Amino acid sequence: MDIKKVAILGGGTAGWLAANHIGKELLKRKGVSVTLIESPDIPPIGVGEGTVPDIRNTLKSFGIREDEFIRQCDATFKQSIKFVNWMDKKKHGEGNFFHHLFDVPSPYDTKHLTQYWLNDKQTTKSHAQFLSSQHAICEAGLAPKNITNAQYEGELAYAYHFNAGKFAQLLACNAKDKFSVSHVHTNVTQVKLANDGTIAALMTNSEGELEFDFYIDCSGFESLLIDKALKVPFVDVSDSLLINSALVVQVPTKEDEDIPPYTLATAHQAGWIWDIALTNRRGVGFVYSNNHMTDEQAHEKLDRYLGASKQDLSYRKIPMRVGYRKKFWHKNCVALGLAQGFLEPLEATSILLTDFSAKFLTLRFPSSTKQLEQLETRFNHAMGYAWERAIDFIKLHYCISDRTDSAFWVANKNDDTTSESLKEKLSLWEEFIPVRDDFFSQFEVFYLENFLFVLYGMNYNTKASACSKAEHEHCLVRLQQRAEIDQYLLNKLPNHRALLDKIKQYGLQTI
Repeated sequence: MDIKKVAILGGGTAGWLAANHIGKELLKRKGVSVTLIESPDIPPIGVGEGTVPDIRNTLKSFGIREDEFIRQCDATFKQSIKFVNWMDKKKHGEGNFFHHLFDVPSPYDTKHLTQYWLNDKQTTKSHAQFLSSQHAICEAGLAPKNITNAQYEGELAYAYHFNAGKFAQLLACNAKDKFSVSHVHTNVTQVKLANDGTIAALMTNSEGELEFDFYIDCSGFESLLIDKALKVPFVDVSDSLLINSALVVQVPTKEDEDIPPYTLATAHQAGWIWDIALTNRRGVGFVYSNNHMTDEQAHEKLDRYLGASKQDLSYRKIPMRVGYRKKFWHKNCVALGLAQGFLEPLEATSILLTDFSAKFLTLRFPSSTKQLEQLETRFNHAMGYAWERAIDFIKLHYCISDRTDSAFWVANKNDDTTSESLKEKLSLWEEFIPVRDDFFSQFEVFYLENFLFVLYGMNYNTKASACSKAEHEHCLVRLQQRAEIDQYLLNKLPNHRALLDKIKQYGLQTI
């Protein structure tokens, strides 16, 4: 049977990202329709306000102008995640930090500068400072581009922070206007299954029975299709990632306040705090393990973190069920977004995995039901690998920390909480500097440079061999060039807020 009618259940960022990816692809197929069904009564979770640089290619492919995105979504530029107090404060000082930057040199320079840094016992510079001028730009509060740079182009690599609700609205308008996606507001009351276990139809409270050939489950934590209807099991990873709760709040800011061009991630005794600055507010989340801290203690510590800015703000608690579906594709249904799974928001994994999954789905979107079984196997294999590697990368931040000041940090160093795949890599990296060949799959979602910034930002001990004379001289030249580039960019790039104000007023050039 041909697949002619596709349903996406659920809006929010996941639903409308899927609608744009799938709508754009299926617009090429004659007689195929895409319908997004959204409940008028269920608000989206809306905590995912950070992204990674791949999002620029996604937005560009949708035909969304960068300046319009910035205007409509209160967006700011993100060039890094700044990790504060993730190391022992007694050894490294209160406020110790490292940057996970987005801009990196060539693989050759990355390897040899890392080798040089590991052997240079006299340097006071961080590994990130050796590798990228972006460290200096972030610390100076500057933007990654100028008003003269074209849409989605910059002097340095970057992503964004944005208002998740407004982002979903922008994506919704784009999907409907450009890719002919239909939008239905109704509540699904029942899912009808066929005799072969596939989804046959959705029963709704206002639109009657809606029949489709293929279904995308973007219904969030409810997982109405993949879980409630199809009973696909959930793989719990709370034995590895110990975070399971968050208190979230939106903090108004003044129009003249500086905007950090990075996500701030400040560790505490039982987790960490995200602090994301938009043009008109901050999104703050106190993330913690309720096995190591009570809700009351978390509330008090968030009060203390916000200080006078907490005013009369009320916090919203979000319980986190950490893990993923055993199968992401089952019969004629694919889960995306929170319906697929959830990991703590440490490295913007939610939007990253949603975008990654939706792109992969559209590469070979089924045109006939006879293709489903083969495509299901392929999709589940690829996405399972991607999720497992994302879990390893998040776990890395905890298991190599030298913090031992609380039961939470001690528990995270327990061997039983770390996967065999990550332990094997860490054992290898005690003897050898990581190289690109350590990340051999096309389904990696975090790469060599991501691992390097975290490993050596947290002073991981690798027994690096000495540089040859030629390599040593090459590194000296590169470091001199780095210092010159640092100064050039510090003089050239504008203040972050000042650029955002200009973009809102004048827009950006079209490529």
